[in-house]
Amino acid sequence: MKVVKSVIILGVFGLMSGCVHMKKGAEMSFDDDVSFIKKYMDVVVLKDSSGMGKVCVVPALQGRVMTSSAVGGKGQGYGWINYKHFEAGQITPHINPYGGEDRFWLGPEGGQFSIFFPKDAPFKFDHWATPKCLDTEPYDVILKSSSSIAFKKEIKLTNYSGIDMYLKVEREVRVIEPAETLKDLGLQSDASVKMVAYQSRNKITNTGKNAWDKKNGMLSVWILGMYNPSPATTVVIPYNAGPESEMGPVVNDNYFGKVPADRLVVKPSAIYFSGDGKCRSKIGLPPRRAKAVLGSYDAVSQLLTVVQYSKPQGVEDYVNSAWELQKEPFRGDTVNSYNDGPNDAGGILGPFYELESSSPAAALKPSESLTHMHKTIHFTGNEEALDKIARTVLGVGIEEIKNGLKR
Repeated sequence: MKVVKSVIILGVFGLMSGCVHMKKGAEMSFDDDVSFIKKYMDVVVLKDSSGMGKVCVVPALQGRVMTSSAVGGKGQGYGWINYKHFEAGQITPHINPYGGEDRFWLGPEGGQFSIFFPKDAPFKFDHWATPKCLDTEPYDVILKSSSSIAFKKEIKLTNYSGIDMYLKVEREVRVIEPAETLKDLGLQSDASVKMVAYQSRNKITNTGKNAWDKKNGMLSVWILGMYNPSPATTVVIPYNAGPESEMGPVVNDNYFGKVPADRLVVKPSAIYFSGDGKCRSKIGLPPRRAKAVLGSYDAVSQLLTVVQYSKPQGVEDYVNSAWELQKEPFRGDTVNSYNDGPNDAGGILGPFYELESSSPAAALKPSESLTHMHKTIHFTGNEEALDKIARTVLGVGIEEIKNGLKR
């Protein structure tokens, strides 16, 4: 994997890095979040059979999952929501960062096959814009039940090389019953642990007349989850060990300048990265290093978050989103994590942190499809019970995560 030194956005919103201390805002309940969004957009609330696991979806924002709760409406909302942008009521030219913990995007962002820059434009922020189909346009609801909702959208994009790309997006968000989740993870039921789990199924179909390939460009499905940070939130990413001569670097930590050493630690079993919302930084893992799981732990709320995604074996072509004409446009990362923070001028979008997954580059002939699955699970409870879950799913215990940034 190539370590990129050029300035890139990659799913967040600013240009300069910086690290200072920020205070966390007041926590909002799930019901608070839903009531607020309803002032501006229609909301669909999905739930599991207990009624305690709840998921808030907004069709007007590409079927985006805005927030969720494992303990009913009065419980904490886990997704980060940009209240200020909703209240401003203005559509901005580059991106409209409403937030949300499962939002549908497409890559690549930069490079000769970018869908965020017009043909031959300089790779500068003034020329960068999120396609409306990933930002402000609604998706059509085609099916809805108490626990799931499905959408579709016909899209035309033109990439940086001037190639028109036609596609159909089919997206389904489904709440998963706790018993099904526990069985899939090999876990036993524990009454002291509450949980909510949901999955987005994201299918793209080439509806044009030309194949997507390495000559004309390929797209990828990119799912980004934005969460509320805390001073004690640590991202944990298990990885495939092995020599760099065969596997490449363990982690790409040069997206926004080198990540400070106290905020990123690579240990034999996992990578640990701060999710405190105090320092703008980002990391990524290439396909040889990435496993199909990542997560985070907030020791303040005793909230363990797990993300699983579909990762086909042996596939190494992932789109590269660096803001430059690239020598290796299909040597991008498979998973990413972003920690928000102030820029050098003191401005800040959030704060929040992100867990992200990407599909491989979609080498699709006309009428062919690619599907990317992204599952989010939130567990909350006592640390002894959460430790068993973390060890089974992430390969490390709660104390290891809490102390992960200590060398």
